Amino acid sequence: MDPLSGRVEQAPAKLTLSLRITGVRDDGLHLIDAEMVTVDLIDTLVFGPGDGLVVIDEVGGTGSPLPVDDTEDNLVMRALRAVGRRASVRLVKRIPAGAGLGGGSADAAAVLRWSGCDGRSETDLSLAASLGADIPFCVRGGRARVGGIGEILDGLPCRPGIAYTLLTPPLAVSTAHAYQAWDELDGPTADGPNDLEPAALRVEPRLEAWRTRLGDATGQTPVLAGSGSTWWVSGAYPEVAGAVVVRTTCPAVEP
Repeated sequence: MDPLSGRVEQAPAKLTLSLRITGVRDDGLHLIDAEMVTVDLIDTLVFGPGDGLVVIDEVGGTGSPLPVDDTEDNLVMRALRAVGRRASVRLVKRIPAGAGLGGGSADAAAVLRWSGCDGRSETDLSLAASLGADIPFCVRGGRARVGGIGEILDGLPCRPGIAYTLLTPPLAVSTAHAYQAWDELDGPTADGPNDLEPAALRVEPRLEAWRTRLGDATGQTPVLAGSGSTWWVSGAYPEVAGAVVVRTTCPAVEP
């Protein structure tokens, strides 16, 4: 029996605290200078013998199995192929999709960790980056400055328990579309810490109302999480309707 069968991996979300876009490579991929942290909004993956993927959606509170469309292109399945492993995977989703919180990347990173890829070597990071720009950070976790197309990680001191309040509207923003809009806008630099905000608002103008809602409720200026759609502010505001308070987490052993 495969010794990895039956293992459980946790897949924490990432929160992008700042994001500057510093250039565009010849292949069209964008270079970034970002700060990311992991937070305690966590998907769970259970690995078993066989093949296939079952997704249990707890985001909407139903806990119902979901059909998985385009399974071959799903990041969990792609990660399994990348490490040359087979498994049946039961994925419990708590990180909303299309929210800028790295849900799919976190799940793929959990597959890589399950297979023995812990992000401590250049080979590990290159493999992770080949699957997606956020995956190298999600493999390692904690807090880091992230450069290149996501494959350059400089660990930063990580303090667990720092609170952030997230408000995720029922809107999904495609990361690819957000970067495309950034290109079409001639590469704007945002007034706040996230250069993708103007682009994401162009892709999905309804985001602005949700930013106003969180700002009015907290007295702070919300920041977009990555390419969106989640807005966040520092501190715990559990009284905000529909909001979720999360706290930073750190790996048991710092990289």
